[in-house]
Amino acid sequence: MNRSAHVDTFTRDHLPPAEQWPLLIESPDTRYGPRLNAAAELLDRMIERGFGDAVALRSDEACCSWRQLQAQVDRVAQVLRGPMGLVPGKRVLLRGGNHPMMAACWLATVKAGLVAVATMPLLRAAELKQIAEKAQVNAVLCDVRLRAEIDEGARTCAHLEHALFFNDGSGAADALESFTGRYDQPFQGCDTAADDIALIAFTSGTTGQPKGTLHFHRDVLAMCDLFPRHVLKPTADDIFCGTPPLAFTFGLGGMLCFPMRVGASTLLLEALNPEKLLAAIERHRATVCFTAPTFYRQMAPLASRYDLSSLRACVSAGEALPDATRQLWKQATGIEMIDGIGSTEMIHIFISSAGKAVRPGAIGKVVPGYEARIVDEQMNPLPPHTVGKLAVRGPTGCRYLADARQSQYVREGWNLPGDTFMVDEDGYFYYQARSDDMIISAGYNIAGPEVEAVLLTHEAVAECGVVGAPDAERGQIVQAHVVVRPGMLERFGGEAGLTRILQDFVKRTVAPYKYPRSIVFRESLPRTETGKLQRFRLRQAAAEGGG
Repeated sequence: MNRSAHVDTFTRDHLPPAEQWPLLIESPDTRYGPRLNAAAELLDRMIERGFGDAVALRSDEACCSWRQLQAQVDRVAQVLRGPMGLVPGKRVLLRGGNHPMMAACWLATVKAGLVAVATMPLLRAAELKQIAEKAQVNAVLCDVRLRAEIDEGARTCAHLEHALFFNDGSGAADALESFTGRYDQPFQGCDTAADDIALIAFTSGTTGQPKGTLHFHRDVLAMCDLFPRHVLKPTADDIFCGTPPLAFTFGLGGMLCFPMRVGASTLLLEALNPEKLLAAIERHRATVCFTAPTFYRQMAPLASRYDLSSLRACVSAGEALPDATRQLWKQATGIEMIDGIGSTEMIHIFISSAGKAVRPGAIGKVVPGYEARIVDEQMNPLPPHTVGKLAVRGPTGCRYLADARQSQYVREGWNLPGDTFMVDEDGYFYYQARSDDMIISAGYNIAGPEVEAVLLTHEAVAECGVVGAPDAERGQIVQAHVVVRPGMLERFGGEAGLTRILQDFVKRTVAPYKYPRSIVFRESLPRTETGKLQRFRLRQAAAEGGG
């Protein structure tokens, strides 16, 4: 590894052992020098190339030029390194929606040599506290509209030193804007090593325990220089839009880093539904859209009401894209969707195809720069048309933060994303299913055991098991199989009444998208002789439409 700029060495100290790393493969697109700051490369270098007066970020309220964005980023960076006293390597928890200020805070954190820990707006206090403690977060930059969960959760973390809140015009002592106005000088980006950690991206595993994936500065550029360059092929004239949160690496790439890498602009809007997204595409003449299959399916019957003639590319990821949804969208718009599979551990998409290279039923081919194969349990390569585990490697890969699950994700230098696939003789990859208990619903990854843990804290629940049930709109929904304590059904108004109560209970406890849309009440749960819950039997029942 190169000489680190990190004064606080927590992230480097908690990288997995080198022998547990995936084999990293360089390609001609990803040969970077030993010193690299991803934010400076995405922002400062683009201004040096002449994009200063062009539009970088858009919203319904205003447009922000590259030079204006740079000034705001530099002000926030100086607050982080000045009044907040954070030295390179410290971790900053970022909390906000797809808002220009959230983008500026992410760029400022990375430019200052700090480690960005972005979190989704829907996460609750307990989830935020878990993340903050795992990453030993030192500071928080949070949208003031979302501060309640920070005050309730992350505030109690032992390592937290500072919390400031943006989009707060009150002049409060803890308003970020109360500090940024003091600075008007440029900020020189930290001289970070290419393999200094730039971000910790959290993903939830099947146990519900958060896994933090450590990504280097060069990883951020690598995700920009592979899938976009070879498949999406954006230009400076593009206007990006979509729904994935900046806290997801899918959103970080598609809604910020990809457009910045080529001098394009991005439209950042919050609380989008299908109608609002279609209207935004029409209003802002957007050309590239990123969202989940569910949104495309919901937008298709509405598309004729809007002028979508500016749209040239639509990227689908986050869950399997049903061919029926692809065809529905193509009939409605004439656009052949770009499907892709990626993972938080790999930072972004590594299998995809576009345009005439699309093959029905397939996600696509390996993105140049990556290698992929289908393997059996012993990691032996399988022949075409044989279902097995997907294994992938390239210039990015999984490095969990102090997590024993590293040895499960990486084997013999290959990353195992946890999906079953098959590949044909032409190199097209066909998704089959998840290999674990993760539920993928409308693009969100939801760990069944995490929802079980919440339900078991309710007084009415004796036992429960949570699985994914097939759903035409969302791909899967969360289905809870519940054994009720004696007398509780009558007390809570029967099955219908208790269903609503348990659903609301989950919504209040964890992110609302995790709540069980279906609850099946059972006399007992299927278990092995040793008492282990047989989730596969619950999944079979869900697939058959029963309990």
